[in-house]
Amino acid sequence: MSKDWTKTIQNEWKLLQRDLPGSIYVRVYEDRIDLLRAAIVGPSGTPYHDGLFFFDVRFPPEYPRCPPVCWHFTPTFPFFFNFITTNAISLQLPIQYVQKVYYHSGGLRLNPNLYESGKVCLSLLNTWWGSGCEKWSKSNSTMLQVLISIQGLVLNDKPYFNEPGYKNTVNTPLGEKHSMAYNQTAFVLSCKTMLYSLRKPPKHFETLVVHHFHEREHAILDACSAYASGIIVGSSVRDGAKYACDKCFAGFKKSLDAHTELLAKELANRAQALELKGDTPAADGIASTSLGQT
Repeated sequence: MSKDWTKTIQNEWKLLQRDLPGSIYVRVYEDRIDLLRAAIVGPSGTPYHDGLFFFDVRFPPEYPRCPPVCWHFTPTFPFFFNFITTNAISLQLPIQYVQKVYYHSGGLRLNPNLYESGKVCLSLLNTWWGSGCEKWSKSNSTMLQVLISIQGLVLNDKPYFNEPGYKNTVNTPLGEKHSMAYNQTAFVLSCKTMLYSLRKPPKHFETLVVHHFHEREHAILDACSAYASGIIVGSSVRDGAKYACDKCFAGFKKSLDAHTELLAKELANRAQALELKGDTPAADGIASTSLGQT
């Protein structure tokens, strides 16, 4: 890689370190600076609140002329990265490049822009149509912008309307009803994603996962209880806004109750393990790591 390319990536790191929101965490790799992994906290007021959503990114040789691409490791090859390493052994990793940015979906489709395959559909990544500042610009676009766009534009309060065919139903009775039903499904899938992350956290994001869900445990379970009582998903429990009694809500409640029970058990197990370990959370929003052989 050229010196200019390396400098560009290092500038991306500096920008992330300076301006990264407290609800987004990034890990970069000292001996593979083309790779990056991010964890995004679902925003409050959305069906994704308190969830953790993981994305893998690769800066291609053409960066920033083209947007980041996805990367993921083949599962049979050993790899290791840590927050602090000494005498790390660099290696050529068997990496497959598939999409622009790879989302850890767990096989779930909880948002129109996030596919089961891991594809992230976003104008800024040139994976969806757009114009002007919506598209990737080699002069102005950054990795920070990509992460903030995913958090704010993709993980929003009414993801149903992310589908272009449904935008014309915004603020109509039928559109809003479908949107609320979509949020119910999205929240249940978000709970499934929480379980997936708790049981199999991305390598060396284990501490972040455990501490995040330990801190948000009561908020998550309180929300589950409130939504099961009829409070609209994504709304504040204090608002008291409730669904009309219908079959859609009845089915949602049954599914939510089942996942709430699983979440409560998993969170309790992790809390107990945390107390026994006496671990402390990593405070950094961006941390440098090293790739090496196990």
